Amino acid sequence: MITNDEQVHIKACLDAIEAQLNWGSSANWSNYDFEKLADLIAGKTNVQLSVSTLKRVWGKVSSQHTPSLTTLHTLAQYLGYADWRAYQQQFRPPASPAGVSSEASTSSARQNAPEDVSPPQQNPVQQESAFTDSGRRSSSKRKRVVIILTGMLVLLTAIGFIAANRNAKRRKPDPAKFSFSTNKIVAEGVPNTVIFHYDAAAATTDSVYIVQTWDISRKKLVPKNKHDHSAIYYYPGFFRTRLIVDGEVVKSHDVQITSDGWLGLVENEPIPLYFRKDEYIRRDRIEIDSATLQSYNLSLHPKAPKIRLFNQRDLGSLSNDNFTFETKLKNEFSGGTNACQHTQVLIQCKDDIMIIPLSTKACTGDLMLYACGGGGTSKDTDLSRFGADLSQWTTLRVESRNKQMTFFVNGVQAYSLNFPHEPTGIVGVQYRFYGVGAVKDTWFRDSSTVYDFTPAAVKLYPNNQ
Repeated sequence: MITNDEQVHIKACLDAIEAQLNWGSSANWSNYDFEKLADLIAGKTNVQLSVSTLKRVWGKVSSQHTPSLTTLHTLAQYLGYADWRAYQQQFRPPASPAGVSSEASTSSARQNAPEDVSPPQQNPVQQESAFTDSGRRSSSKRKRVVIILTGMLVLLTAIGFIAANRNAKRRKPDPAKFSFSTNKIVAEGVPNTVIFHYDAAAATTDSVYIVQTWDISRKKLVPKNKHDHSAIYYYPGFFRTRLIVDGEVVKSHDVQITSDGWLGLVENEPIPLYFRKDEYIRRDRIEIDSATLQSYNLSLHPKAPKIRLFNQRDLGSLSNDNFTFETKLKNEFSGGTNACQHTQVLIQCKDDIMIIPLSTKACTGDLMLYACGGGGTSKDTDLSRFGADLSQWTTLRVESRNKQMTFFVNGVQAYSLNFPHEPTGIVGVQYRFYGVGAVKDTWFRDSSTVYDFTPAAVKLYPNNQ
């Protein structure tokens, strides 16, 4: 059962997310808004919360169940915290109404309490005593003074104990007393196992975690007196893994899981379906067609499978604040539930991501663009130029100069923004289709180098342009 304090924390967390989104009060959010929020959370944390889960958390759907710890971890991570515990530890409740502390209120209540109670009943022996009225009043005052002093002593002791506990909690573990490193079992491709080597013997509690990605499902409690932990990665990516001790990040280590050239798969949990390279690498393109799906007994109806194409690797000094990217893509399947031909191109960075949407022109009213902290949704942003005839080859181009980023679709400027996040390195590209999809003529370029993602071989040569 969630405590009152936790309810306050959850409410504050939801308010912070609403303030960050700036979509207005959640009381007026539609299903569309929750779908876009789910996409934003997934883009930042790699955790896909369902729309129904988000609606339950925000109270749009009645539920007898409290939010799971995984959901709370993910919401905290969306706000930039390591996990829910880190959010709670850094949370500061608002001041009490009159600026009076709870300790002061308690002290005042205790001091007033003796004045509010009736005097104790006297027994027959006391009734027969020879005390005068003045003596009885003096004795009553002394008793009240003793009660007040005793109460104050108890209160001061309690305050001192609370302060000592708070000071103990604020003592951060010394990172120099811990070690953390990683070792990939295979150099390229997925699946891939990573062994984490750690030394957390100096931890004062048993709260020792290894965070393997932003996905809290990969946050594992590990024994502080042991030294090794292994995990399997099924998708490519760049992950800033961390060793957390007593709620504090004491060490971090970057892990890059590359795709070993082009990788094609069907998204599936817990293990994706991987296609063989000879099934999708053509002479001039990367393509997963209906014949390939049929060979795996995958049907386009009633709902087309989620196709993913990756090409992720070390791209050296290529940075998201100064680059040019271009690619051609198409999705020839427009039947059934794929009438809108929703497609996404993701430029993946070390600490950030760009999610660029495409669809048929008729469906541009339901798009979301995200680029390193900037972007918008069709609800309040004109994204209509991201609409195209995706049954034909469509050219997407992105130009970034000093964090000013411009997007072009078939040579027409679709959108421009100045992204707010700090610059970081680019590590690759991902495509998301429904059913079938094809990609060709993909490359990145900066001031000195061209990174050519041709199907036959990824080329790297000086930029003479």
